[in-house]
Amino acid sequence: MRYQIEGAPLPVVICQLEPGESMMTERGSMCWMSPNMRMETTTGGGIGKAIGRMFAGEAMFQNRYTAEGGPGMIAFASSFPGSIVPFSIGPGAGMVVQKSGFLASETGVTLSVHFQKKLGAGFFGGEGLIMQRLAGYGTAFVEFDGHVVPYDLNAGESIIVDTGYLAAMSESCEMDVVAVPGVKNMFFGGEGLFNTVVRGPGRVWLQTMPASAVAGSLRPFLVTSGN
Repeated sequence: MRYQIEGAPLPVVICQLEPGESMMTERGSMCWMSPNMRMETTTGGGIGKAIGRMFAGEAMFQNRYTAEGGPGMIAFASSFPGSIVPFSIGPGAGMVVQKSGFLASETGVTLSVHFQKKLGAGFFGGEGLIMQRLAGYGTAFVEFDGHVVPYDLNAGESIIVDTGYLAAMSESCEMDVVAVPGVKNMFFGGEGLFNTVVRGPGRVWLQTMPASAVAGSLRPFLVTSGN
């Protein structure tokens, strides 16, 4: 499979497949394809995994697209202004990504639920109790909100992230939450009550325009008629 990513800040990934090669997608993200691409809707490993994907923010069923009778082409578009980032998934190189971040992948990549080990990180960290785990092998495409900035963390190093800005991290990283220090800072600083802390070793990917932050900025302007 060969691919190219075009069109930022409304990106699309265009994949060129050899005969018999397949791609998986979750939310009907296919936007165009060659006529010889055959679509098959599956549970992607059984009803248990389908239900797990639902809790991770994806559809219960997956769509598999296969090139038949010759090379094929298929394109997957992002659902929000931002970035599409390719990840090479392999043994010891799994990824944990934000809920609903998965866009498409080669069929060797598996998508499952990742529960935060520490309940506080899930309830108060702003990233959610449930995230997505990408394992197996192959290339996966993940969509992020806005521009993406990666950071490499050594063992013992950490970074503090505001709510919603953590897009993905290596499976080797750990996530926790800390309270904003000081009562005045907590209630009048405008940054919320808690921050997310990610600890290495591993890499983290931070996004500059979380959909939740955009929604919060627009909320004061979305007034109902008569107000």
